[in-house]
Amino acid sequence: MLVWPDLVFIEFICAVLFTILIVGLAVMVDSILLDRANPAVTPNPSKAPWYFLNLQELLLHMHPALAGVVVPTVALIALGAIPYWDNTPEGQGEWLSTPRAWLNLRVGAAVGAIGTTLLIFYDESKHIQLFEMIAGKDSWPEQLNFMRGLRGIQNEINWPAWTLDVPLGNVLRLDLLGLPKIELDWNIPGFIVEQFIPVNTMVGLPILLSLVAHKLKIAQTKRDHMVLQFSGFIAVYVTLTIVGTYFRGEGLALVPYTIFADPSH
Repeated sequence: MLVWPDLVFIEFICAVLFTILIVGLAVMVDSILLDRANPAVTPNPSKAPWYFLNLQELLLHMHPALAGVVVPTVALIALGAIPYWDNTPEGQGEWLSTPRAWLNLRVGAAVGAIGTTLLIFYDESKHIQLFEMIAGKDSWPEQLNFMRGLRGIQNEINWPAWTLDVPLGNVLRLDLLGLPKIELDWNIPGFIVEQFIPVNTMVGLPILLSLVAHKLKIAQTKRDHMVLQFSGFIAVYVTLTIVGTYFRGEGLALVPYTIFADPSH
């Protein structure tokens, strides 16, 4: 196929059809608009652009430094490292060239999408609502309140007072090396909820997925594992974007999707 006229002609036809579609939608469907923007009033919810809503969704489940800096940086480095890990010349330039590639794509995408959805539901205490729908209102045992979500571990467990305010300067004695003393207090429950559990989840679950896939002979080569992991990554990315875009309402609460704007707000 030549760039001209073959490719350019196809692109031109696509552009014309896309323009007709957009014009048709503009004529037949009213835009979802609210009142004129007021710079003195922050909208509720206040959302990032759609392409950053996956990161905003992560902000609800972990420390802001993780969601906004560490996770994107590590993800970009990991994506850039794929060609150095999967460096076999076989099947180069071909999509899904290995015999098990399609299977790994489906498994990775399914596990990524379903697993992410279940984790969001857990952190939003949807399992409590399901339990009380079956067993009755207010039937969730109080002694299990720490399982309501990640924040339950921090707020519902009677942590010793010293764990809430550990002076790091007394633990990491950098002053003995001639460095400035650390003037920072460490909240251990907050660290567990905002950093330790999210990091171990993001690292551990992909490793567990690869181990199980290898054991079940789903992924046998480096490329199989890369297809599996990349498919899972894209599924997580898309799922977080969809949830952040369509299912976060006032106060970023998880709500059912509606395309209709509330005229009272």
